[in-house]
Amino acid sequence: MLNAIREMGFDLEFTRHANTILEVDFQDASVELDTVLSSIRIPISEMISGGGGEAKITQRLRNELRERGWAKKVFTIKKQVNGYASQSSSHEVDHVKEFEQGILALEIEWNNKDPFFDRDLENFQRLHQNSAISMGIIITRGASFQNGIEGKILEYAQSKGINSESDLQELNLTRTPRQKRETERAMGSSASFSEAWAKTFASDKFGASTTHWNKLKDRLDRGVGNPCPLVAMGIPLACVED
Repeated sequence: MLNAIREMGFDLEFTRHANTILEVDFQDASVELDTVLSSIRIPISEMISGGGGEAKITQRLRNELRERGWAKKVFTIKKQVNGYASQSSSHEVDHVKEFEQGILALEIEWNNKDPFFDRDLENFQRLHQNSAISMGIIITRGASFQNGIEGKILEYAQSKGINSESDLQELNLTRTPRQKRETERAMGSSASFSEAWAKTFASDKFGASTTHWNKLKDRLDRGVGNPCPLVAMGIPLACVED
């Protein structure tokens, strides 16, 4: 189960016997996820150039899932007392697919503020308690990615000969005054320009307060989302291409 992404170094965490449920009842889903995720490749230049809106890796992953029937869905839960509606709530999930044995819900949190994990897990919890889904799945940046991306960015800077602000401008890498000040501050500790820029870029774009593996794992360890069976998947640094 999920052998391809295991070999690639994906982080995997299962709660409430989710591994057994996935292997026994949702083998087709396991194969689909293994196929889609094992094909992920993220050019380092794509992350450096960035831009507004949703990351391109997220867009590609969403498209791959939607082509396989993992569509956006809004669940509406209504409760009645003596035949009269007492309350109603809606829960939107970006990727949902119905299989013979039940319904799976999936969210991608590549680079959001980490409270989005709470929203997703609490959504899964409510939907599972109301028998709307069988399991919840979250995909995020893995531990190796979070720990190693600064080094990858530095390799990129060195390969492109980024040694000054003018070098960044030649590559159309614009920065805010605050980012420039942070780089100058980092250079004050004897770092080279490329080292200081890589450090500030990684911290600014993939900071500790964004969605990544450790933030998700902490919530799973605390039981957020219980009793819904959950699968957490962390995209590794190995998916980043030079």
